[in-house]
Amino acid sequence: MSGPLSGRRVIELSAMGPVPFCGQLLADFGAEVIRIDRRQPSSVATLGVDPRFISARGKRSVTLDLKRPDEVEKALQLVESADVLLEGSRPGMAERLGLGPDACLARNPRLVYGRCSGWGSSGPLRERAGHDINYIALAGSLSLIGEAGAPPPPTLGFIGDHGGAGMLLTTAVLAALTQAQLCGEGQVVEASILDGALALTTPYHESMAGGERDDARGTIADGAAPFYATYETADGKYVAVGAMEPQFYAQLVEVLGFSHDELPLQSDRSCWADVKVRFAQRFREKTRDEWCRAAEGRDACLAPVLTLSEVAQHPHHRARGTFVEVGGVTQPAALPAFSRTPLSVPQPPPAIGADTDAVLAELLARAGASRTDAGRPLETDTIDTGMVQR
Repeated sequence: MSGPLSGRRVIELSAMGPVPFCGQLLADFGAEVIRIDRRQPSSVATLGVDPRFISARGKRSVTLDLKRPDEVEKALQLVESADVLLEGSRPGMAERLGLGPDACLARNPRLVYGRCSGWGSSGPLRERAGHDINYIALAGSLSLIGEAGAPPPPTLGFIGDHGGAGMLLTTAVLAALTQAQLCGEGQVVEASILDGALALTTPYHESMAGGERDDARGTIADGAAPFYATYETADGKYVAVGAMEPQFYAQLVEVLGFSHDELPLQSDRSCWADVKVRFAQRFREKTRDEWCRAAEGRDACLAPVLTLSEVAQHPHHRARGTFVEVGGVTQPAALPAFSRTPLSVPQPPPAIGADTDAVLAELLARAGASRTDAGRPLETDTIDTGMVQR
């Protein structure tokens, strides 16, 4: 693998949500990521690689039964050779398995121990179950979404899970790696989905502090403004407009075929609801692609709302090469671009346990023939894991 993290080793304890996404990004950046997995039933394991598991791309898979002390010892030996460990189980679970921060840093003081949970490892909710919608609700993020007068709509994991915690954990791990390289000492990096969602609300707290907004919905960015909204088109598809600045709004009005004197001032909030109805009626007169052609070459801030199956075929994405096919599955390429250490095309995800023998054999070679595990030679068989998912 090439990339700025080439030569770095990451141990990822199998988990859900932000941790495998963080591991995917580190693998995309060139790190060797070894995931410790459960062993699958033979009926499933024989199916081999499932290319749909995009978050496992570019990784290696080892199966260990972490309920067995001798298998925990093998995991700790892997930790000795690693730069980063990622874990995403409920608070205290890694410690009970013998793979908590104290045990791992004792074996490798330079280790960056990255962990992520839902609510965080402290506070009264630390043991409570939850999902993205719950975390972003407590963070205040959910209250910002949707139009005034209606309940905030459910969202996908962009805010808390992947976009919040996944990115926050990745950034923190990279920062800690830099520090470890400078001083030779690792540390524990803890993020949570709640933390990720909170971090993303910072600009809105800034707006409140500056008097630019309050807690109420009905602002420009949540759909109240006719020039920052989505509209249905004649073919049942949608366009998104974001013509906030006056010069862009003027071009949007022209694309829609209105004259400027038949519409109120853009800044007149009392007329927004009426203008939005008129815009909606006009947008239903043409198809989505017809409106995109009408706005082509104009700064009207109009874009098609593409479905996931459409995105990769858009001319802009094709020109930039931002999608690749891995194992027959179309997916976002390794991003972003690096000028001196370009990223490789991601490799397909491994079959569960596919690299167990090879990785454990590497441990033997590194340790030497005299190295023993719990008083006996290190075994290289493939065995069940007892990983507990968050």
